[in-house]
Formats: sequence, C-alpha cells, structure tokens
Amino acid sequence: MKVLFIVCDGLGDRSIEELGWKTPLEAAETPVLDRLCSEGACGLMHVISPGVIPGSDTAHLALMGYDPYKYYSGRGPFEAAGIGLELREGDVALRCNFATVENGRIVDRRAGRIKEGTEKLAEALSGMSIDGVEIIFRAATEHRGVLVLRGDDLDPRITDVDPHGLTGVAEARPLAPEARKTADVVNQFTRRAMEILGRHPLNAERAERGLPPANAVLARGAGIAVSFEPFERKWGMKAAAITGVALVKGVCRTLGMDMVDVKGATGGVDTDVDAKFRAAERALRTHDLVFVNVKAPDIYGHDGDARGKVRIAERIDAALGSIELPEITVVCADHSTSACAKNHTSDPVPLLIRAPCIRRDRPERFNEIDAAGGVLSGIRGMELMNYIQDLRGKAEKFGA
Repeated sequence: MKVLFIVCDGLGDRSIEELGWKTPLEAAETPVLDRLCSEGACGLMHVISPGVIPGSDTAHLALMGYDPYKYYSGRGPFEAAGIGLELREGDVALRCNFATVENGRIVDRRAGRIKEGTEKLAEALSGMSIDGVEIIFRAATEHRGVLVLRGDDLDPRITDVDPHGLTGVAEARPLAPEARKTADVVNQFTRRAMEILGRHPLNAERAERGLPPANAVLARGAGIAVSFEPFERKWGMKAAAITGVALVKGVCRTLGMDMVDVKGATGGVDTDVDAKFRAAERALRTHDLVFVNVKAPDIYGHDGDARGKVRIAERIDAALGSIELPEITVVCADHSTSACAKNHTSDPVPLLIRAPCIRRDRPERFNEIDAAGGVLSGIRGMELMNYIQDLRGKAEKFGA
C-alpha cells in the first residue's frame, strides 16, 4: 500500500488568548482534515519523549524511525547535505544564520529574514584559511547558511556562537580538550565575518532601503557526518521527499530518499502548498512512500503570528482536498511551535492516520484538544514507522 506522509512543521501549539483560548488548529476551518480524522485514528504524539523539546532535525529522524540519541551528531551536517555540499571525513559542519548586530548586540537573529543576495555574502566569506583550516561557506534557505571547517585535528564538541536571543554574540567554547582548536577557528571566523560583511556593498544597499543589514554570522549545531542505514533497506519502501527547507532536505538525502524538486516550494510562508501536494500525488505512482514537509506553520509560530498559523492550516487543508489520497495518509507535526512562546515547546503534537482496516476512534476534528481522545495518544515518534508498517501488512511478529 502507498503512504502519503505529511509533516506540518511546528503546527502544534498552545491555547492563544486572541483566538478565544483556542489553538490555531482549533480556530481553523479544516473540513478535509476533519473528514480524514473521522475516517481514521488520531492521537497526541510525543515526537522524542515527554518533556523533551524536539529540534526539527532530531524530530524528523525520529519520525523516520531513526533513534536521534544514537544517530544525531549535530545539525550542521544535515544543512550541508541539504544544499548538496559533500562532506569529507574529518570535516566539521555548522548551521548558521545571517544576523543583524548593532553596537555589539544582536537586534535581529535572521537579518529581516533576508532572501536575496545571500549567495554574494557567502562568496565573500568562503575560501579563507584560519590556522591551517579551510573555510567553506554556502548560502542555504533564506537567512540560513552552512559553514564547513576542513583541516586536521578538528572536533565538533563546541558550544554555539548563536546565543538564541537578542544579546551579544557568544564565544564558542570547547566541551572537550580536543575541541579547543575548533572553537578558536569558529571564533576567529565569526570576527572576520563581521568585518567583511560590515563593509559589503549589499549591506550598504540594504541600509539605504531601510532593511536590516546581514552583518554577522551566528553558527550553531556543530557536527560531523554519520552513516545511516538507507530508508529503503530499513523499511522496505522506496521513498521520495518534497520540501523547500535545506535542513529537511539534508535529513532526507542522508537517508537515501529521492528528492522531488517543486517550483514554488520555497520553505517559507509563500510556499506553494498546492504544487507540493500535486507533486506528491505524481510521485506516489513510482514510490511507496512520499514525504512532504510544509515549513510555514513553524515560521508563523516563531513570529508569534497565531492568525497566520490559522491561515496556513486552512491552506494545507484546501490543498489536501484537491488531490487523490493513497491507501494510507499520515498527517502530523514534527514539534509544537507556540505562537505565545515564539519557540519550540515540548507539547505533544496532533497525529492523524487514515488507512484501510484501522481502529477508528471518536474525534471528528483534527486539533490538539480533540486528538487527545484518540486511540493513538501516547505513541512516540520513533514508534510511528513501525505502526505504519503494521498497517501495510509488513510488520514482523515479536516472539512465537
């Protein structure tokens, strides 16, 4: 049986005062998702485990059935893979944000969500050498970039330069004696990057237009490449992935999934959800499982825009209703991104599975509150793929 696996990034949320103490999903009009809910099974899922706040990378690993506590070495390698940057043995990769710094303080961690010109900025930073370490820097989705350190005696066990808040730029610190060199190189790169970007013509143009300059690079998530058992070998399904986000592309590429490029799949709030789902419908002709990531709910959550999350939920619902669904349809979030906290939270996420011969339950609306009464409540992300295998008739019995 074919599987359509839709992850609405950051869709889970908390009750919001401006929505009458409803979650954005509760406030949204989602007739298609509600119908699928009434035809299938629902629940609240802890993607990692109760009380653990998932990152997008660790969450997607878990949802694909790979233990993040075993396989996760840092976010950087997935970002590198997502933009097609091949890592060599010993390379250390870091995920970065272009940011705006004024008088030594970060005033915008995303430089106004800069979308244009980041390739020129990246080119100005790439190719330098620091203490015998080659610096490779590439632009990724919107305000994001990838930093790769290539040289001898490098170790990824360092703290982030990104303080994850509007404070001063942090210093990378070694978490092990072997990582001292790596931390020193990252700190020197951070200082040089501010000097280079501070006088870059693109930032002068942005200042003239009243836009925040991308005059700093905040690095985080240092890691090295890790080998994974390919998804097809592990689960016996030929899989394709559709996403506009470099990080998620990196996870899927690392697992050996086929990437489907879709015009208009930006990884932002302007992404063409209809085009993604139409491409998924086509890809299901040649693949057993098609994974689709929609990033926009997470962006609205980080921006504190609860009504934006309502609108994107309704857009997703309408787009889902325009295609023919396969035998098994799975809809969930990778984590909750609260519009009141403006960040990821540990709240469990709504999960919906429609499949033949499934145990139908009572919830008739797809949201966090109704899903709590569903039969799938309590399932964890690492267990989801096993359950899908059982629905496909491919699971093996444990014991005699």
